[in-house]
Parts: sequence; structure tokens; C-alpha cells
Amino acid sequence: MKWWKVLGLVVLALVLVAVTSQVARFLGSRTQADQRQEALDPFYTPPDPLPSTKPGTLLRSEPLGATLTGASTFRILYVSQKGDGSPTVSSGMLLIPDSPAPAGGRPVVAWAHPTVGLGDACAPSRRDEPISSQLTEPWMLQMISFGYVIVATDYAGLGTPGISQYLVGQAEANDVVNSVRAAREFKDSGASSTWMVYGHSQGGQSALWTGDLAKNLAPELNLVAVAAAAPAAELVPLVDEQWDETVAWVIGPEVAYGWPSQYPNLPLSAVIAPDQINSTEGLATDCLMTAALGGLVRQNIGRTYFSINPIDNPEWKAALAAQTPAPITDLPVLIIQGTADQVVIPNTTALLEQKWCAAGSNLTSVWLGGQGHNHMGEMGGTVAGSWFQRLLAGEKLTNTCSQPPTVPPYPTPVNPGFGSAL
Repeated sequence: MKWWKVLGLVVLALVLVAVTSQVARFLGSRTQADQRQEALDPFYTPPDPLPSTKPGTLLRSEPLGATLTGASTFRILYVSQKGDGSPTVSSGMLLIPDSPAPAGGRPVVAWAHPTVGLGDACAPSRRDEPISSQLTEPWMLQMISFGYVIVATDYAGLGTPGISQYLVGQAEANDVVNSVRAAREFKDSGASSTWMVYGHSQGGQSALWTGDLAKNLAPELNLVAVAAAAPAAELVPLVDEQWDETVAWVIGPEVAYGWPSQYPNLPLSAVIAPDQINSTEGLATDCLMTAALGGLVRQNIGRTYFSINPIDNPEWKAALAAQTPAPITDLPVLIIQGTADQVVIPNTTALLEQKWCAAGSNLTSVWLGGQGHNHMGEMGGTVAGSWFQRLLAGEKLTNTCSQPPTVPPYPTPVNPGFGSAL
């Protein structure tokens, strides 16, 4: 055999060995992840029947196995409510400062997390690294240093039995409010009745709905402030601008999978591409990175998840409008938005600012020049933490409604280069 043919066979053999090794490593990692999730299932499986259907009842807790300097970390399982008010069960995380609680108890910050995917393994409290150094740790450390208890719902049906009601405001608000009740039931949490809510993206919508509904849902609690970073709040314009973009491959299937439980007559086939109807559950239950990468590939070969703009369908437009949070006028509200956000388009947040100020909201807007969507959770959290601390100290906070929006409100398009120029 010629020497170059021998060399070619050797190179091919080495490549095959390398590929086989990588595949084996991936399969081994996947197997370990599956085994870990199976080991967690008993904790997330609620008792049947429930010992109580009282909202906020703490069913069980255990150490989270995550490290956050200055805090003890736990996963919790508690009773919540679906969008229609019927009982359900949610899981979450509870982070308690190691420092002694003050005489009046610790203020509570309820964190509403962003879009993560609707598969059980996507739930923040079920992840291998539930406290990410990039997305959550900086602001969590800040709030723990302030002496706040942090409670973070997974949302019912995400990690627990059932289907999570993604972007259904009433359900999300129930889960957030009831997580605070569960935190107060936790022995030695030192949690007071004073609390704040902070959320990013999907969680921003959750936080705003919570601010609107909390006093009716839990009059025994004292919600004092609401903060939202890049909130997916103005759903009609947001869908109008994003329905045929890559982000629709993430958001679209989760809405189509989760909303029929709230809107059983919503016509899915009227707006979803025919070849994607049967793929919806699989797409929705992919965790965020897998969903985003898969969507990017599909988008780049000319496919879209939606066949038409959903706001052109009356039933869909009505549902999107119904899940848009109403202006909050009885609490201070902080909105943080990046000008270069390509997920929650800045002009939709500018529209929210315009509408809420006109309605009389006590609104503070912080615009972060040149910042995109992914960093809003971390940066927004630190801005929100400082704002909460100043508010609790009795400082009079600035209402920015006298200032024009930093970007033109929807429907005026945002110049793609606008954010990068700031």
C-alpha cells in the first residue's frame, strides 16, 4: 500500500477515535444528567392527596446543594394556584442570609425568572448549577448582603407535574405571591411580611402582573415595590415585531404549549406553520440554549414557526392583549431596559413607559445604552437591589415620567444601530 494511503487511513482512524470519544462523552454526560433528574423526581412529586390546598403551604424543603457566600440555600415545594385559581404545586429556591435577622424580620425579594424552556430539567432549582455566576450570583450576593431573603419560584408545572402556564399573568402572579408565603413558613427564614418583586424578561411580565394582583391575592403581605428588567409585557407589539424572527422559535412553542390550559379554544392551526404543529411540545420543552440554537438553524434555512402574524388572528390578538399587564398606580415601579435588546424590543418598553406614565404610575425608568437582552437579568438585578435598598431606607425616588422615552415608542421602528451608538 502506498505510504500516503497508509497515512490517510491513520488520520481517518484518529478522527474516528476522536469523534467516538466526543460522542461517548456527550452520551455519558446526558446519561448523568438524566440520572440526576430521576433522583430529584421524588422531591418534586407532590403528596397525593395534598395535606392542604391553602395557597403558600410549604410542603417540603431540602438543601439546594448550591453555594452562595453569606447564605444558606434550599429548594422548596409549595402549594400554589393555576390561572383559574385551582390548586397546583410549584417548586423553587429559598436563599436565607447567614447574618442574624433583625427584630422586625428580613425583607423578602421574590425573583421571577426569565424564559428557560418548559421541560422539567429547565427549572432553575433542578439545574446542575442553579445559581449561575453570570446571570444571578452578583445581584443575589448584593441582596443577601442587604439582609434580604430571596425566594425564587420555578412556576407551577415547570419541574413539577403539569404544564407550566407560560406568560399567563394570573398563574405567574399566583406562583410568585405563594412563594413568599412559603418562605415565611420556612423555619428560621426570619422573613417578614414586607416584600419586593424583581423579574427579567418573562419574569418581568410576571413581576408586573404580581404588582397588579398581589394585594388582592395576599392582603396579609406588604408588597412595597416592583422592578422589571426588559419585561415581556407589551405582548401585542412584541409579537408583531418578532413573530417571524428567530426568537419566535423559543417563545412561540412555549406559548402554544402552555396557553391552551388557559384558552382551550385558541386556534393553534390558524397561526402555526402546518409542519410545526406536531413539533410544538418537543420545541417547548427544550431548554433555552437548545431551543435557541435549533431555532437559529431553522430560521437560517428559511423556515418560521408561525405561518402568519398571530395578531392578525382575532382570538390570538385578544389573548395577547389579555396577558398584557395593566398599569400599576399604587406602588413604585422600576423598569430597566437595554437599548440594544433584540429580544424584548426597546420600543415596546418605551410604549409601556408612555402608557403607564399617562395612567399615573409612579415609574422610574433606567435605560442602559448599548446593552442587549442577556445581560439585563444580572445588570437589572443590581440596579433593582440598590433601588430597593434606597426605598426601604425612606429615600424619595425619582419619577422619570417627566422625561421623554429614551427610544421612540412602538410602532416607530428602532434603528438597529441606535443602541450601539450610545
